[in-house]
Amino acid sequence: MNIIFDIGKVLIDFDYEDFVRGLFDPEAAEAVIDATWHNPEWIEFDRGILSVEQVLQRFIAKAPQYEREIRTAFAKIGSCPKLKPTTIPMIKQLKAEGHRVFFLSNYFEYLIHAAPWALEFRQYMDGGVFSCFEHEVKPDAAIFRILCDRYSLKKEDCVFIDDSLPNVKGSEAFGIRAIHYTGQTPEELRRQIFMK
Repeated sequence: MNIIFDIGKVLIDFDYEDFVRGLFDPEAAEAVIDATWHNPEWIEFDRGILSVEQVLQRFIAKAPQYEREIRTAFAKIGSCPKLKPTTIPMIKQLKAEGHRVFFLSNYFEYLIHAAPWALEFRQYMDGGVFSCFEHEVKPDAAIFRILCDRYSLKKEDCVFIDDSLPNVKGSEAFGIRAIHYTGQTPEELRRQIFMK
């Protein structure tokens, strides 16, 4: 079987809101969160067409009085993602059983370089696709097609795990069975992956 994982909040912890609240006073933190994380423009980071500065300018336009805080949060964002301790053992077990393991993630290039340790699991996988290098994002069918074409995957032999319900629905619409990740343990996740 081909098992495809989302990264953020599935293989790594990425709690951006808590991260920002740890940097600023409550009023500033909520303003920064609203201007960045809750901003529909965030997806442009993941799409990888605009420069970092272009996206930041769109964030700043939402809260110009908090430009310094927005830039500070972004400069320190490398400390936000944390590799889950269960991730690599889970991947190794799936690989030992003969399965192929991939990632498919809306992820932006700056974060890849800012926190490479959070992506240590990649060395144990068979490959994957980052949205920022393809200029396509989930839940659009195009990014699922890129993954399948690149690694010669048959949809019926795949299962996809993501914490985002729209991405789960996008996978299913494309023809790949999907699991909505809501914090299941690796054992619970295995039961869902291999259920008939």
